[in-house]
Amino acid sequence: MKRPLKFALCCFAGLMCVAPFSPTPALSTPAGVTQKVDFEQHFRELGVNGSILIYDLNRDRTFQYNPSRNATAFLPASTFKILNSLIALETGVVANQSALLTWDGVQRPIPEWNQDLTMQEAFKRSAVWYYQVLARRIGQDRMQKWVAQAKYGNQTIGSEAEIDKFWLEGALRITPQEQIQFLQRLYQNDLPFSARSLAIVKDLMVIEQTPAYTLRGKTGWVGFADKGKTEIGWLVGYVEKGKDVYLFATNIDIRKPQDAAARLELTRRCLKDLGAL
Repeated sequence: MKRPLKFALCCFAGLMCVAPFSPTPALSTPAGVTQKVDFEQHFRELGVNGSILIYDLNRDRTFQYNPSRNATAFLPASTFKILNSLIALETGVVANQSALLTWDGVQRPIPEWNQDLTMQEAFKRSAVWYYQVLARRIGQDRMQKWVAQAKYGNQTIGSEAEIDKFWLEGALRITPQEQIQFLQRLYQNDLPFSARSLAIVKDLMVIEQTPAYTLRGKTGWVGFADKGKTEIGWLVGYVEKGKDVYLFATNIDIRKPQDAAARLELTRRCLKDLGAL
């Protein structure tokens, strides 16, 4: 049975809070007993600033650290590749995950981008140019229609001139809370896409598969030309362990190169605390 995701911001300083949630406004106190889970230690040990939100789908419980940040909207960066992939498949811009695009010969700072790539390779390597080509082929009108139908973030993609960059430096914004809502609809096949498109994208998202669990996700990195701004790192996705499903959205400041790797390590530590890994 599908269950709408509800949020309540029950925070005690830097502690994560866990509780069943009522459908009342976000700043209300949920009914029931609140348990505190200390995720702050992981942020401290890894030396990063940010937030994490984990939703236990079957038990209708939310675990979060830094709830005010979880309600703050950010550029989605490459986490938008999840939706971009769905739209490209649904519109026939690409046939499947093996769709090959020819590299334009422009040398980019990540060497593994500088070659012909399939969608599967481009997703795993987070190759920006590949998804910019897809966005241009989709076009502004179709892209706006699908972003709105998917109810993704603030649904603002800008003009035709911004079609290949709106998720990187445009007006599109999404909160960690909204990422979880989108992921829940993805997991439950409740997005306006065919079962085939959804299955292909879920396969693209697999990060790790073991006999005990399957971890799916997508990273993102919001960079700025203005170096005075703090760059932002994302990791969003979900874990299936037996019948249990945990959806997560991790959002941190990127202040040094090693912070990028902390996105996955931080998420894994928090999921392990919950027995999800």
